[in-house]
Amino acid sequence: MTDTSPSACTPPPHIPAISHFAVQRHQLQQEPLAQDRVLANEVPIALVFNGISHAVMMGTPLDLEDFALGFALSEGILDSAADCYGIEVTPVAAAAAGLPAGMDGMQVQLEISSRCFARLKDHRRSMTGRTGCGVCGVESFAALDLDFSPLPAHDWLAQVDVTTVCSAIDALAAKQILNAQAGAIHAAGWATLDGRLHEVLEDVGRHNALDKLLGRLARTARLSEPGFVVLSSRGSHELVRKCAKLGVAALATISAPTAMGVRMAELTGLRFWGLCRPPQAVLYASGGHALPDIDKA
Repeated sequence: MTDTSPSACTPPPHIPAISHFAVQRHQLQQEPLAQDRVLANEVPIALVFNGISHAVMMGTPLDLEDFALGFALSEGILDSAADCYGIEVTPVAAAAAGLPAGMDGMQVQLEISSRCFARLKDHRRSMTGRTGCGVCGVESFAALDLDFSPLPAHDWLAQVDVTTVCSAIDALAAKQILNAQAGAIHAAGWATLDGRLHEVLEDVGRHNALDKLLGRLARTARLSEPGFVVLSSRGSHELVRKCAKLGVAALATISAPTAMGVRMAELTGLRFWGLCRPPQAVLYASGGHALPDIDKA
């Protein structure tokens, strides 16, 4: 087994979220033009619970405490933020992790309650995450974890209307600081019922960006407040599932949803806006009381 402990070798310095690369830009009938380009960093992030490695995700090395907590909550490892007693983020040198030179990683250690840890050990599975897939490593259909209680009814849900959603989407780009530099980074934002954005978290993976946001909201005890999530991505089932699992009742995405994403929104009672291109947006699921399941007969 590869030793990824900090003592295995001298750990690298903090890994930045973006890096600068010297490149050559080519245009027809012109000489190559040397440029300095900014690229998003994508590094392996090991999530370790009570000393046991559970998953390695590829992501942007920023806001990793929020990411780890959001992942643990949205994946059902923790029942609440109170089940996490501490989080420690440590850089890991490539040589210590058995990775090629220049591909340093990060390790996030979480100390969690004995109850949650016992459950994790019972259901532990090997999983390697990738930025484009939210269910990598799943061993069976049942492991998709698509069956859970619907969201409670909220009397404010109808206030998440087209004007409110478009206002939040309009404000998202200006708050995507890393994406403005690198052009390859997703964002997840939290908006209140007046359409104002109060948090925006970024990552090369759309699932990771959402986990970071959910973790931030959990750490600041705002998950139960009225509001909605905005995402710079399509609305896949995994993103809807993560929101519904943590009690987020409304979601708006810049791109279109998938059919499974819409069905999950219907079943959970999540209000789901997609193709949000101000001044227009499409309401795919109105939210509120969940629809009955499709007859399986």
